[in-house]
Amino acid sequence: MTEITAAMVKELREKTGAGMMDCKKALAENGGDMEASIDWLRAKGIAKADKKSGRTAAEGLIGIASAGTKAVVVEVNSETDFVARNDAFQAIVRGVADVALATDGSVAAIAAATYPATGKSVAETITDAIGTIGENMALRRSALLSVTDGVVATYVHNAVGDGLGKLGVLIALQSTGDKTALNTIGRQIAMHVAATNPLAIRADEVDAAVAERERNVFIEQSRESGKPEAIIEKMVEGRMRKFFEEVALLSQSFVINPDLTVGAALKEAEKDVGAPIEIVGMVRLLLGEGIEKEVSDFAAEVAAVAKG
Repeated sequence: MTEITAAMVKELREKTGAGMMDCKKALAENGGDMEASIDWLRAKGIAKADKKSGRTAAEGLIGIASAGTKAVVVEVNSETDFVARNDAFQAIVRGVADVALATDGSVAAIAAATYPATGKSVAETITDAIGTIGENMALRRSALLSVTDGVVATYVHNAVGDGLGKLGVLIALQSTGDKTALNTIGRQIAMHVAATNPLAIRADEVDAAVAERERNVFIEQSRESGKPEAIIEKMVEGRMRKFFEEVALLSQSFVINPDLTVGAALKEAEKDVGAPIEIVGMVRLLLGEGIEKEVSDFAAEVAAVAKG
């Protein structure tokens, strides 16, 4: 039998916001499996899927560069927000994004590419900058989107400079129509993606494992009602339809005009563009997403020092 430790209970509590005893029971019921325990708490109505208080953003910047029918987004991390506001650091992030445009967009390719201002690789340039700025930095993530005909629209949220901010979005639109009008609707959709964080462009593109996990949670929640299995099945199907509407970009209510879905807004935009429009790619990078950052207790540190 798996031992349920205080650390495990603390971790589950931070991830779900559930009470200590509920977390302990969930872990005991699921043999200490963290993800299964989260689902168990959700099924009981004790926790929400999006409660991730244990995750905090690392510092640094998101950088975006675009040219013609392609655009790239990169994430370069630093230890403190103070360095992220440094002109030298911002210049590096902007330069890395510009270099990335001539690569396949992968971290490995960008790191190996030549940084024009130094004549060295991007990786070597960042290493040199660490010595100059005095703080650890790293190229963490990147993505590139391109179209054969159309535009890749971009949006940076919480911008601190041209193409630099805390959240970056790329939307690839394939169309033979007017590029100015196409970029306008593309930017609006990019802003929508920044706000709603859809899981996929279309419902049938949602990760099968994610969908199955939601279905299992809905089944357990529905069974709590005590209704017959035939009724439960219909309830689950209804909830799954709603789930897909909420997480798939094209079926979401458009934040610019809530009376339309994003798909409907795209069809409306075709009148101005003068040709059909298809979203063929979507990328959203939030600074520090998924990084576990240690949070120190300053008061406890001072007390410890005072005790000698």
